[in-house]
Amino acid sequence: MSDTPDKSAAPAAPDAPAQPPPPTGQPAYPAAYPAAYPDDGRPQPEREPAPTPSPALSPAAQQGSDRAREALLAVRREVGKAVVGQDAAVSGVIICLLVRGHVLLEGVPGVAKTLLVRAVAKALAIDTKRVQFTPDLMPGDITGSLVYDNTTSEFVFREGPVFTNLLLADEINRTPPKTQASLLEAMEERQVSVDGTPRPLPQPFLVAATQNPVEYEGTYPLPEAQLDRFLLKVVLPLPPRSDELEVIRRHASGFDPRDLDAAGLRAVAGPDDLAAGVEAVRAVTIAPEVAGYIVDIARATRSAPSLSLGVSPRGATALLATSRAWAWMNGRTFVTPDDVKALAHATLSHRLSLRPEAELEGVSVGSVLASAIGSVPVPR
Repeated sequence: MSDTPDKSAAPAAPDAPAQPPPPTGQPAYPAAYPAAYPDDGRPQPEREPAPTPSPALSPAAQQGSDRAREALLAVRREVGKAVVGQDAAVSGVIICLLVRGHVLLEGVPGVAKTLLVRAVAKALAIDTKRVQFTPDLMPGDITGSLVYDNTTSEFVFREGPVFTNLLLADEINRTPPKTQASLLEAMEERQVSVDGTPRPLPQPFLVAATQNPVEYEGTYPLPEAQLDRFLLKVVLPLPPRSDELEVIRRHASGFDPRDLDAAGLRAVAGPDDLAAGVEAVRAVTIAPEVAGYIVDIARATRSAPSLSLGVSPRGATALLATSRAWAWMNGRTFVTPDDVKALAHATLSHRLSLRPEAELEGVSVGSVLASAIGSVPVPR
């Protein structure tokens, strides 16, 4: 089995399936691209300076990078022993771990969102905890709180479930905004502050939040400010008939989703592989024209008439980060425009808001984003 991510492995977003970049092995882009604008007499943009090279990896670091890539790609195959047909979602979780982001998993009940997170943690040999978000959940139930110790006559801090490597925030939209907001500091600063004392979280740290898109009664939709904290929003679709038959076959053969050891899942990567991958992704180069392509996509969403909220500069930097991670996972040391397009929908769609009149007309965020991407000239 090839270690190159297959065409279905790019994280997908609603209404516009992401297209993966070309296969590994194509020649690198030249140092300077031809102008991406037609020579039709219109004013040409100023030439951007030559790209600043990322720090080159030493031979030992390059070997570590290659080993880390093979190990992390093996995670997807290992998770496949428990979860059928969700390679794109697994890739999304790995990308978030590589660039220190967080992922929002959306899907109808029963598409293995919780099982997927548990399986990824098992294959990566990292700690995971699950919190079922409910209307009566309090912030201290997540972050931890001070508890009086009778033996010492002092208040001591008791850690909450957020002190883990992979936090599964199950049905995050079922808890009030006050509790949702308790994750903001943890997601952004990777620490929690209780009684004025900051306490760092373990590394790596990732929040994998799930939500149900078909039931809104008794829910608290995430505000735009918190949605913007998620690096990716990955939609888990209903499986095709062949995958659903495989799920039934496995359960008929005795598969128990609560016992991953019995399913044969084992650790095929670890925190050291993640750390090596993080360093390798930082060394992935991006040409000025491709960086400009990312900025132009973000700016195109801000002028879209159907949108009341376009992509912020944070969203543009998020697309840069995910594109670099996807390029590295495909075995390249540079970002191509296809990398950008492959991750654009999963990275940007949840950062956009439709105007009320556009919603009434049945316009979708995915179609507007696709039009914005299509309106931007692609660097050659």
